[in-house]
Amino acid sequence: MERIYFDNAATTSLDPAVLEAMLPFMTEKFGNPSSIYSYGRESRLGIENARKSVAKTLNAHPGEIFFTSGGTESSNTAINAAVKDLGCKHIISSPIEHHATLHTVEYLHHHDGVALSFVNVLPSGHIDMDHLRELLQNSTERCLVTLMHANNEIGNLLDMQAVGNLCKEFDAIFHSDTVQTVGHYPFDLRNTPVHFITGAGHKFHGPKGVGILYINENVKITPFIQGGSQERNMRAGTENLYGIIGFAKALELATLHHDEHSAHINGLRMYMAEQLQKHIPEVTFNGDLHGRSLYTVLNVAFPKSEKTEMILFNMDINGICASGGSACTSGANAGSHVIRAINSNPNQIAVRFSFCKNNTKAEVDQVVAKLTELM
Repeated sequence: MERIYFDNAATTSLDPAVLEAMLPFMTEKFGNPSSIYSYGRESRLGIENARKSVAKTLNAHPGEIFFTSGGTESSNTAINAAVKDLGCKHIISSPIEHHATLHTVEYLHHHDGVALSFVNVLPSGHIDMDHLRELLQNSTERCLVTLMHANNEIGNLLDMQAVGNLCKEFDAIFHSDTVQTVGHYPFDLRNTPVHFITGAGHKFHGPKGVGILYINENVKITPFIQGGSQERNMRAGTENLYGIIGFAKALELATLHHDEHSAHINGLRMYMAEQLQKHIPEVTFNGDLHGRSLYTVLNVAFPKSEKTEMILFNMDINGICASGGSACTSGANAGSHVIRAINSNPNQIAVRFSFCKNNTKAEVDQVVAKLTELM
């Protein structure tokens, strides 16, 4: 059976051109980058060229880019550093963050006594900016504001410039989980008031197990992982050499083809929304579909019934890959914390469809036809 893969917010396939760039570093260029002989120097050069390439794409300084194992490690590093090194005694986050952020801030609150506030989320899924201002204004301690750029389940986009300016006004540290947007949107970090952002290669056709943490050059923190001098004494452990090469290549390709791919993907998303409304009664959408929204994600609210309660299982046995929310909780009975925060309707079932450059209109038609049968 041919599969249709509509879960690209969870992970994407590896681009063949990315694999091609990685292969030499998986075979003949295998030296440890910390070694001083030619094999090691060759590997070190590969990493530093990758760092320059990533920094150029994000309009950052190479010294601000640190390679990690992915978004979870990057967010953990930034949040812990804000508390331990930058004097933040009050964390402001939202109830719809990825668990890499939520679990970290809750841990610091329960174990280290850090104050924790959650900004209100509007019914559209956007952050209540007036409430954020109020929380910052009323805090007696220095704050860390940690809010994601695009929600991985409903796709809502944060106005990073507006949040960053607000943080600047109240001398707060700003960390943004940008895992869903690095590789999907142009960044200009020299002109964005943010202290930390994150990225993960597997969200834009790069390899799994590699990510970045951007640390603004004016911020000084201590390492989160101890044990070696890698990443300019910031991240111990032998570097994921071929992963780093792959990350940089995938980001380069994503940037090069951004306009063409984003228009194609958004076209599929809006076409699917239109077709679902046409063929399935009472379908609605979670998040701000027609406003500030990630072009890769469509979160559909189906009317609840005996059939739709089994919808993910039935799609799977019909070769359709989609998700009930974040991939990290897709097998949990509790459902999605994001959907619970914005849609309390017990008579709806949420399914996230997420698209990439390789998907087609014909696939959308097949999925809609199958869903119409399954309802």
